[in-house]
Amino acid sequence: MKRICVITGTRAEYGLLYWLIKEISEDPEMELQLIATGMHLSSEFGLTYKEIEKDGFNIDKKIEILLSSDTAVGISKSMGLAQISFAETYEDLKPDLIIVLGDRFEIFAAAAAAMIAKIPIAHLYGGELTEGIIDEAIRHCITKMSHLHFTSTDEYRNRVIQLGEHPSRVFNVGDTSIDNIRNLKLLNREEFEHAIKFKLNKKNLIVTFHPVTLENSTSEIQFKELLNAIDSLTDTNIIFTKANADTEGRIINQLAEKYVSQNNHKSIIFTSMGRLKYLSALQFVDAVVGNSSSGIAEAPSFNIGTINIGDRQKGRLQAKSVINCIPTAREIKNSFSELYSSAFQSKFKNVENLYGDGNASKRIIDVIRHTNLNNLLKKHFYDLRQI
Repeated sequence: MKRICVITGTRAEYGLLYWLIKEISEDPEMELQLIATGMHLSSEFGLTYKEIEKDGFNIDKKIEILLSSDTAVGISKSMGLAQISFAETYEDLKPDLIIVLGDRFEIFAAAAAAMIAKIPIAHLYGGELTEGIIDEAIRHCITKMSHLHFTSTDEYRNRVIQLGEHPSRVFNVGDTSIDNIRNLKLLNREEFEHAIKFKLNKKNLIVTFHPVTLENSTSEIQFKELLNAIDSLTDTNIIFTKANADTEGRIINQLAEKYVSQNNHKSIIFTSMGRLKYLSALQFVDAVVGNSSSGIAEAPSFNIGTINIGDRQKGRLQAKSVINCIPTAREIKNSFSELYSSAFQSKFKNVENLYGDGNASKRIIDVIRHTNLNNLLKKHFYDLRQI
């Protein structure tokens, strides 16, 4: 039995990992180990570890790391606490392989502790670019600590190879977010409105805005510009989802909560919608607005638009249904006008999602099943100049 340890720290990340976790749990040759950390264990962010347990998965370890601060010092201290705690947890669980996704600070700590413990690491979604946030550097660091790589496009696979990883260990499997869309039975409009206790309007938008962590103190200014632009809309209801536990994330959440309290006739806010309600929402909104990766990876599959604000997602491959704009009220308003124009609406008929076909989890499991995990730790730098 291969002991496969999956680590998750956020609601969104768990949604991306769900089908992979399920595949591992049902595989007779694998033993699932599950670690929940970060935002999952915070009441401020909805105690979303309960969603994991509600789905029927046993959490082997809960690692609390979040301090009551989203400053640079607070997050650095959280990373230190995380690395200590993961080191102790690995000693207890003794996994044969850990699986991590993405680029958050707690995942960096988990990978660093595994590297020191000589535990092979499988990393999902290296090679991607997000030029506006610190996650860019974290993602590339995790790539260099990892031994198996699962990317969402061929371009990202090539970039991981460019970082010196051998092609035989780098697999383009597609994005697991498409697995959710393919496999979940989504709610119809009436069921969705009942589930969120909120009536939709003639026009509807879902708004998620995260801090751009390589900028200094811009979150409040940029989010106020977005709210200003939203106020110019008519016959439009807004579904807000809260920001992650990044530097300056709390100010965004406070502003969103204040806006909803003053505009509860046309807006609602969620700490966490969960996979089913969030993906069901994408059936009924006109666009994903803000700077969430969901607007890049998931929204195109629903033939809806994305208004991508600022630099947080700068560098990612994008479908034709994505409108990019700078974070000013004027430019965001112009983007709303473009979104609802007949010329732009016609693009949705033939939009192509660049991130796969919904079979990513099965491909990942197949690779792990046929890989000898005992021979992964030593890596040879793959130098493109010598090919």
